Parts: sequence; structure tokens; C-alpha cells
Amino acid sequence: MLLNELVSRLDDLLQAGRFNDYCPNGLQVQGRAEVRHLVSGVTASEALIDAAIAEGADAILVHHGYFWKGENPVVTGMKRRRLGKLLAHDISLIAYHLPLDAHPVLGNNAQLAEVLGLMREGPLFPDPRQVGDVGVLPEAVPAAAFAAHIGERLGRMPLHVPGADRPIRRVAWCTGGAQGFIDQAIAQGVDAYLSGEISEQTTHAARESGVHYYALGHHVSERYGARALGAWCARELGLSHRFIDIDNPA
Repeated sequence: MLLNELVSRLDDLLQAGRFNDYCPNGLQVQGRAEVRHLVSGVTASEALIDAAIAEGADAILVHHGYFWKGENPVVTGMKRRRLGKLLAHDISLIAYHLPLDAHPVLGNNAQLAEVLGLMREGPLFPDPRQVGDVGVLPEAVPAAAFAAHIGERLGRMPLHVPGADRPIRRVAWCTGGAQGFIDQAIAQGVDAYLSGEISEQTTHAARESGVHYYALGHHVSERYGARALGAWCARELGLSHRFIDIDNPA
């Protein structure tokens, strides 16, 4: 299909225009006019670009793209190598940040809930432009057992900061670098909060509030949205698609 048609369909699906984001959403680097083979991944690293070139991809679809607010605008070093390879091989880069976090089916938070068996009850914030969810486990489990369940499903054990000594049933979560949202999770009265990263103050907030905190890893917590969106492109738009996971321990 034509590149502009693909981007238009994705913009509409993810309602990209309603988000005030930290980067441009949608088409970030323009390549060839027609897209047949799509590679998706979490971050538009040089390793993902190299893999997409080897795959013969026409476009790359990611959660973490380029041109973040506040970054140095000069095109040198790492940025020059990445952009140079995209342009030399006529490959488009399409990126969705908050819109991909927020989509109720294909988004990072929705997909993480599906992987972990969390049943969504509502949003973490009343403002629909914010991201994050609140839900429940099918049954209450001890905190250590929940950590083991997360490790089994994600292939990586989380960093667990214990809260109150009680079983976990009600959970809030927001993927990526959303550890600061623990205050909103505490206000929601949950037993545990999940995100990708941890800050020094997160530990104290968890201990002093009695809310368990699980840092899953930024990358692993957001490994599922781009894959689901790429699969949607294959299923609904007839594109050839492959998700490529470039491992990241962070």
C-alpha cells in the first residue's frame, strides 16, 4: 500500500492528534512511496535498522523514534549513522509514542495486561490524555508469587520493592519510564504498581505507602505494543510483517 495511506490509517487508529507528546508521532523519516514489507520493533536503534535492511523492509514501525524535545538537533555521530542508513536504503521510519501506550487493545499497557493476565477496570488517571490502567488479578496472590509470575511471563524477573504484607489483588500499571505515577497508583488504593523503571524515591514511596512496586524493565514492559500494531497491519492491511526484538537490559 502507499506510505501516506498507511500512515493515515495508523494516525486514525491510534488517534495520534489528541496527544501532546515529547516527539512527533507518525511518519518521522520518509522512504519509498509504497510499503509491502514492514518491520516493527521497540526502538529505532542502528541494530534494528540493520536488521530491517537485511529483511528488505520498506518501513520500520517503532515506539521509540527520533526528534525528542530538548535533544541536540545536530545530525552527527549516532544520529547521522541511523538517518544515513534509512535514507540510503529508502526506508521509512514510523513512530508512535504516547498513542501506542494508550490504545485500549493494541497499546503497550493493554498488551502488557494481556501477557500478565490483568483484567482492566479503568484508567489510572481521569484525564484520557494520560496513560496507565488499574485492574485486578483473577485471584489474590502473595507478593513473591506475583513476582515469579511476572518473571515467567516476561522472561525476566522484576525488581520488587515490598509494600504491605498482604496478598495482591488490585494492581495499577503504566509501561516505560512511568515510575513517578506511583503516587497516582497509591491514591487509587491498589495493592501493587508496575512500571518499567525505578527511581530512588520510588523505593520510599512504595515502602511508606504499603504499595508493592515492580520495576519490569523499560524495554520489556514495552515489547508488545509495536508487535501488536505490526500484526494489525498484516491482518487488516495485507502487509508482510516481522517483529524484531533487539534485546535491551534496561
